[in-house]
Amino acid sequence: MKLETKHFGTIEVDEENIITFPDGIPGFEEETEFTIIQNPDENLPFHWLQAVKKGELAFVIMNPFIFRPDYDIHLPKGALEKLNIEDKEQISLWTIVRVPEKVEEMTANLSAPIVINNEEKLGKQVALENSPYGKRHQVLKELRESQNNAQASPKEASEGGV
Repeated sequence: MKLETKHFGTIEVDEENIITFPDGIPGFEEETEFTIIQNPDENLPFHWLQAVKKGELAFVIMNPFIFRPDYDIHLPKGALEKLNIEDKEQISLWTIVRVPEKVEEMTANLSAPIVINNEEKLGKQVALENSPYGKRHQVLKELRESQNNAQASPKEASEGGV
């Protein structure tokens, strides 16, 4: 299927890569179908969650574990049920990134990750209750800190897990 997008022009998307967000995304509830556009530069961690019907709507997203290897959340039972998740191996987690004019000030919302059931192609932005994480984590600052910690302790970093 062809999508007309503001940022990428006309792109071809395989229908099996369409992710349904039954509730939309807060603030964009009317948009229920999205696809992830992978960054062509494999060295950059940023990708896009592109709305299928509204070409001008795309969110910058990234894997939160890249800059917060210690990111640890507990998804509410209701979210797991809504997404038909039975096993954590079924899911991928993303965080929405806000990129201001000064790119070095970009922030990520770790308190409301995008959760995707990869097998059923269902997604939801889940607002975490009692989360120790905030809505505006400094991505570049925390990325530098995690890299410094990894260099200081390479054995611990290589033994990390989810």
